[in-house]
Amino acid sequence: MSAIRPLIPLLIAAGLLLAGNGLFSTLIAVRGAQEGMGAGQIGWMGTTYFVGFLIGCITVPRLLHEVGHIRTFAALAALASCATLFLILIIDPYCWMASRLVIGVCFSGLFTTIESWLNSGISNQDRGKVMAFYRVLDIVVVAGAQFLMPIFGTGGFTLFGIMTLMICLSLVPVAIGDRSKPKAPEVVKFDVKAIWVISPLASIGCVAIGMTNAAFRYVGPFYAESIGLSLSSVATFISLGVIGGAVLQYPLGLMSDRYDRRWILIAATSGAVFSGLFLSLIAGDNLTLVYVGTFLFGAFSLPLYSLSAAHANDRATQDQYVLLAAGLMFFYGLGASVGPPASSLMLSLFGPSSLFTFTSIVHGTLVVVTLWRMRQRKAVPLHSRGPFQMLLRTSPVMQRLVRTRGK
Repeated sequence: MSAIRPLIPLLIAAGLLLAGNGLFSTLIAVRGAQEGMGAGQIGWMGTTYFVGFLIGCITVPRLLHEVGHIRTFAALAALASCATLFLILIIDPYCWMASRLVIGVCFSGLFTTIESWLNSGISNQDRGKVMAFYRVLDIVVVAGAQFLMPIFGTGGFTLFGIMTLMICLSLVPVAIGDRSKPKAPEVVKFDVKAIWVISPLASIGCVAIGMTNAAFRYVGPFYAESIGLSLSSVATFISLGVIGGAVLQYPLGLMSDRYDRRWILIAATSGAVFSGLFLSLIAGDNLTLVYVGTFLFGAFSLPLYSLSAAHANDRATQDQYVLLAAGLMFFYGLGASVGPPASSLMLSLFGPSSLFTFTSIVHGTLVVVTLWRMRQRKAVPLHSRGPFQMLLRTSPVMQRLVRTRGK
């Protein structure tokens, strides 16, 4: 907790933003269907959001250099609030796509600001734990936000107003509560090749994770409705997925600080493969089995981004944190822009269960890639980041274990 305490104001702001953003994907799908928008149009809203996400990844690092973290955060939060209100002022699929593009730019920049800020304030020894805590926060607030739909309903202005309030309130702890005063980064040229050189595995992993996470968040509500779930059950379905991730986020982050992070990544990704196969081949429309499978899917799949990010940041220098935060989100956005239309196409061709067949194929590919990368580069030594430093120095067995090849 000592590593987390100085970052509490920033984490409060992140929690408010994550709650509002987490409600967006489900609300857009449900409200869009109520307004007569087609599945294809709603799927493209997910794509335009992540196109904006990619634009933000490229442009925001320079903004961080020019005006610093706090001003960048304030400007993007204000713009995101306006774009959110625009959604309810003009209900039209193409206007919604344009608004989601702007929101994608803003949230990409906000998350890049938060994650580079977090990584600049922690050591490698604590990185896995702090990033896991950040992801647990993400999961808890997103899960809780889903139940605002059955409480307030999806019609009218109320939920859009609540999301706008969340975004605006996130400015308060950053503006007056945070005293860390992060140093503005040096000029950052967005360089995909440099990000790839730091960590090819994290780059590939974020593409795969973006595909599966976006498919679950954007196409998952269609899957739930297709098997006959009510609005409250759809909220429960999405929430169980994100709550499941909270169960293993911190344990997996802690284990990745103690052992080669790539083995933990393989274990979690394999769990995501098998839970996806359970949903696609066994669960069917049995509500209990669907809930169990969704919980397991979230438990194994949602920690994958923080594991990949921690692995990449182990290899980064102090002046590369902003570039790397933007770069990993760029790769995530690439995958996320493909995931919803690809998975929705599979769902329309092969039925609802094919959504999780899609995720299992992608996760299985990531397992293979991780094993391949482990043969290409040695692990970051445990004594440079983990709490087992003394054991590593004194135990020949541990020393042999960490002399593995790979990445």
